[in-house]
Formats: sequence, structure tokens, C-alpha cells
Amino acid sequence: MMHTLHYRHEPLLLIMLSLCFLFSEGQSRYDICVYGGSSAGVVAACAAARLHKSVLLVAQGRHLGGLTSGGLGNTDIGNKFAITGIARNFYRRLGKYYGKFEQWTFEPHVAEKIFDDYLRSAHVTVLYDYRILRAEKKEGNLAAITVQSPAHGPLQTIRANIFIDCSYEGDLLPVAGVSYTLGRESNDTYGETYNGVELRDKHQFPNGVDPYRVSGDPASGLLWGISPAALQSQGSGDSNIQSYNYRICLTDDPANRIPIIRPPDYDSTHYELLVRLMKAQPGKKSLHDYFSWDLMPNRKTDINNNGAFSTDMIGMNDHYPEADFIRRSEIVRQHEAYTRGLLYFIGHDTRVPDEIRREMAQWGYPKDEYADNNHWTPQLYVRESRRMVGEYVMTEANCEGTKVAKDGIGLAAYTMDSHNCQRIVVHGMVKNEGDVQVGGFDAYPVSYRSLVPRKSECTNLLVPVCLSASHIAYGSIRMEPVFMVLGESAAVAASLAIDDRKPVQEVDVQMINRILNANPELDGTIPEILVDVADSGHVTLNGQWTPLAQGGYRKSYLTASENPANSARFNPEIKQSGSYSVYVYLPGSAGANHRCLVEVNSGSARETKLIHGSRPNMEGPGEWIRLGRWRFRKGKGSSVVIRGAGGEGVVAADALLFVAAE
Repeated sequence: MMHTLHYRHEPLLLIMLSLCFLFSEGQSRYDICVYGGSSAGVVAACAAARLHKSVLLVAQGRHLGGLTSGGLGNTDIGNKFAITGIARNFYRRLGKYYGKFEQWTFEPHVAEKIFDDYLRSAHVTVLYDYRILRAEKKEGNLAAITVQSPAHGPLQTIRANIFIDCSYEGDLLPVAGVSYTLGRESNDTYGETYNGVELRDKHQFPNGVDPYRVSGDPASGLLWGISPAALQSQGSGDSNIQSYNYRICLTDDPANRIPIIRPPDYDSTHYELLVRLMKAQPGKKSLHDYFSWDLMPNRKTDINNNGAFSTDMIGMNDHYPEADFIRRSEIVRQHEAYTRGLLYFIGHDTRVPDEIRREMAQWGYPKDEYADNNHWTPQLYVRESRRMVGEYVMTEANCEGTKVAKDGIGLAAYTMDSHNCQRIVVHGMVKNEGDVQVGGFDAYPVSYRSLVPRKSECTNLLVPVCLSASHIAYGSIRMEPVFMVLGESAAVAASLAIDDRKPVQEVDVQMINRILNANPELDGTIPEILVDVADSGHVTLNGQWTPLAQGGYRKSYLTASENPANSARFNPEIKQSGSYSVYVYLPGSAGANHRCLVEVNSGSARETKLIHGSRPNMEGPGEWIRLGRWRFRKGKGSSVVIRGAGGEGVVAADALLFVAAE
């Protein structure tokens, strides 16, 4: 029998050695089976292996990392404080690659290499390009799943004590008999404000754009991409799914650029509505007016949807979650054809303004990305699919902090974000419906109970990706770093369930958090020490300081003038004597005028540094600045003081980080 289980990028000898772990007669048993090669799946598998469990990762494709290695290089952070454990280590490894402490924008192949390294170092067995066909249940448990590769044919039956569903589609839910939902609840379902039908102004067509093939003639039919559905009442529920797209990696480096040519299935009528939009807004003559065109390292992009007509293929994915794999593949192909065609149309159709066409001509597909997939990402951005209805449902109230889950096993922090769900005719004009972007709240805990099914349905399944949440709450939780955090927490929970011989619903949540707090990366690394201005008893202020509610490491931070009398003394508690690198957090909103003196007293040495705030390559809301490395004594005898340098600028006091030397 021929198998596809292997470690990619390894020498042939290592691949042959890995075959020793392959299935006998198409069956095997593991402590934990992780289904889905997403970023959450990789982290969950790595974490479980670090906890000394036998692990199989079943990847649905030939690449690991999902969206994180599939083009989403401009990380949706929300709040860096919320990113912990192996997920945080991932962005630190990216930082090491690019010569920084952390890196939140990156190239796809760099991310995938790090994911591969995690699994290789943890000795995780990976089954590539396999998809679930059916499952076997026994006494309330998921006893086995049977998977098959569309390319290779043979069935494999996998038995495990615990299963973790890390697929974007939640494919273990139906076969395990676990309740789930699709689409949007009404606002009445959970007492919400932003769920259900929402007709808003952002990513919206201006008034007056005609929806008909022949302008003004409804009998001529609707332009491609417009649904005949009627607008329903505000806040009402339906089965519509927020739109999918591709996060596109292009390059303007001539040495690495492949021209964007006409796709074989190109249909210019799919973009007629874009022509009308451009005519309706003649002042918009840049790619940035029609795409979120974010630059990544080495002259590459992460391109996302922006505006009324862009990369989102609105309304074309509603059948994807429940479709079989053949139909899903067709929907994926349609999205790729639409997106490649859109890029070609923008660069070549004479109805597009000259300025935009000339700008588009500078870009092409990168030779060094996705070489085995015609230089196109293999990962469609499945923003939302099935959502489990489990022991606890996360809702808008959790996001906004009016309801707090007491059993949190990770933090979410992003805006409640739903892309448009349908494109319809309203009062004779084309309109998009479903876009919601509401934020401004603090990081909030994600309930452990939202990761587990109802006990009556299944007792050995954890679901950190298609977790139990309302549509609008899921729009906040569904960010790649959060998926990684929840994947690690799920792996710890699975390990405890096995060790204690308990259903996943009875795992001690406090024990999960104790393990993660004491050993965040599950590899024995000494936990770093964070001291934030919000930490009562660890920070002493002198002088005049002004609190700012947004832009800090957690959220808020303090500013003052550069008067030397303005000082903030941070007093860390060092748990273990040793060498630590010390970092000070510079909020992005502090501005180029930020200038301060930082005095480090390690207990055995004292040193003062001058910090300037100008950081032209700063990423996201701010970044850590390394002060140096010192040896600290155990206890509370050390301190770091931030004070004004006596100039005309401002001083920011936010957070300090002590990272043990490797």
C-alpha cells in the first residue's frame, strides 16, 4: 500500500524512516488526533506532543498553517497582550528571521517553514491531503474517523482517545453528532445588537449605481454577482455566510515577478459592476481605493478586500460549509478564477482608469511562493463555516465585556468583524449587506466551555476553531493568533482528559491555566515577566501623567512631558535568578516625539539608556524596544525607571518585559 504520510522538505532517508510509523492495514491508534492543518492544528499537535502524547495531525491539503502561511501576512492582532504561548513564540521566530524581536508582517513561505519546524522538532506524525469521510461513535465518544486522500485513494481509519477539530469548516461536528449552526442568528436569539441582517455604509456602493444589465431596465436581468433576494428586516437571522476571498501575495520585484496573464476561464462580464462603481467615484484612481494593499517584507503584499467591489466574492460561498469535497473544490476553483480574473481585469481592461492600470502593471506573482500551486495560495479564506452550539455560546456581550466567561482559556481582542453576506437591489440600486465592524473594547476571555460539545453529544472532542459562538462574536474571535492560542489550550485540555480519564467537559480549567502560566510554550522555557502600568503595586508614578485609553500594550498607557520630574518606576518580581533581556514597549500612537531616559537597576548593576520614539518600520499598535541584557537576582530588589529626558517631546509609560536568556 502506498501512503502519503511524510515530513515535507526532509531528505528521502528521513521520509523512509517516518514510514515506520505508518498504518498497518490502514488503521492506527493515537492518544490525540488533530484534524485540520490550520495554524491552530499545527500548534495543537505540537503542544500535545510536547506534553508527551502520541499525536497524528491530519492535514486537508499539502501545506501547513492555513491562512497564516496562505497569504494572511498582515496579522489581525487586535491586542498583542492577548497572544500567548506557542502563538507568541511563532511571531518571535518570525522576528528572529527578519532581525527583530517580533514580526507581525511576513512572507507565506517563511511562516510555513516555522510551522514545519514545530512539527518536526516535536516528532509529530502528519498525514497530508486527507479528508474525513465518516466517523464511528461508541458510548458517547468519537471512537474513530475514516479519512481518504482524493489523490491517492486508500482509506485510513484513525482511532484516538481525544479528537481536536482544527479545520476551518468544522468537519468533525456532523460526523460526531454534535450540534452546530450556520449563517446568522437574529439579534433576538442572544439579545444582541449587531447580528443578523445589517445594511451599513462601509464597503458599500454609493447611491445611484444601477444593478441591471441594461441600465434602468429590470427586464434585462441583474449584473453578475447580484442576488435577486429581497432585503429583510434589520437584525433578522438567515443562512447567509459572510464572504470568502483570497489573501493575495504579489511582488513588484522584477527579478521575482511572474506577469499576471489572462486566465483560461476569464469572463470580463464578472467585473461590469466594478466599471460602474469606478464611474460613480471618478476621484478614486489608486489600487488602494479598491484593495487593502498592505506591504510585506521583500517587496511582497498581503492584499485583502476593500470597498464595495473587491476581492470578496460576495454571496458565492453560502453552500460551501455543507458541501461535499467535490463541490467545495469547485467553489474554491470559482473563487480563484474570480480573483485571478479580477487582477487581470484591473491591469488590462481599458475601462479601468489609466492610473490604476499602470499601477497594476508593476505587480506579478512571486516566483518563490507556492511554487507547487502555480504561485497561487492553496488556502481560501474561509472566514466562517459551521459553528458548534456547545456548552457555552460566546456572544456580543462577551466581546463588549458586559458578560465575562469565568473559565477563560485564552483571550480574544479583535473588532467584531463580519464581511458582507449578500449583494442585492435596494430601491433600484445595488447595495452590499452584512458588513459589521464594531470595536473599541478590551481583550476578553474565551470560555473553555465554548470549545467543548454538550456532554450528551460527545465527550472526547474539542473544537478551538469552529467553536461555540454567535455569528457576530465569532467575527471577533476568528483571528489566526487567537486560533493558535485556543489550539494550544485545547491540547492541554486533551492531555489532562487522557491523564485523568475524564470527559473533556470535566477537565479542570484552573489546571489548564496553571500549566500554561508556568510553562507557556510547554517546552520548559522560563516564563517571561511582564510589568504593565495597570499592575497595581508594581508601578510607582511621580509627577504629572495623563492616561490614554487606546494604543498601549494591553490597551491604556500613560504620557507626560519630558520634565525629568515625571517618572514611572517599574518593580518586577524576579522568580528565578539569571540573565534577562529587558524590553520597553513603545506605543505606536506615542509618535516620533517620544523621548525618555530608562534606568535599569538589576540589583547588581545600574545603567541608563536614552530612548527615541521615531520608529519608521513600527508594526501595528507599537513594538518592544530592547534595552539590553542584565543578570537579575531573585526577588523584588530590581527596578526600571522611565523618566523625562528634559526636552520638548513626550514620555510614554506602558509596559516592560523581562525575557530569560536562552
